[in-house]
Amino acid sequence: MSNGMDADNESQITLTRTIAAHVSDVFAAWTDPALIEQWEADEAEFDAFEGGQYRFVTFAEDEDEADHEVSGEVLTFVEDERLVLSWIHKGDEEDEELIFVLDIAFMAISDDSTRITLTERGLPHADAQTRIFSMEAWSAALEELAELME
Repeated sequence: MSNGMDADNESQITLTRTIAAHVSDVFAAWTDPALIEQWEADEAEFDAFEGGQYRFVTFAEDEDEADHEVSGEVLTFVEDERLVLSWIHKGDEEDEELIFVLDIAFMAISDDSTRITLTERGLPHADAQTRIFSMEAWSAALEELAELME
């Protein structure tokens, strides 16, 4: 199992992870709402086609906090190969949004091994701390995915 993280420039982060599962199973974990709810979000909606919409909600742990919601459009959908999503996170303020593109490439290494390359691009990170937070959050998400698949 490999785990690579690269901070390419101020507006791009790339992570690579090898998961011990068939490429179609790993791809389904990103596109099937029932599977997404097992590793990424508490509630998921996902139109599994180019031009479709998606919405992921993670419930807040404390009553005084807001739920974490992301949504967007499926920009590219190539089954078992590539998924590109616009990623819109609604902030605490009503007009506050963080928008970037999430590009996930899937490569079958063998019948039971898949390499995922996840690239977050377009979100300028104001400082090293926000870049580290983003990298750690995606790394933790990929770890959850690996645990589900393996």
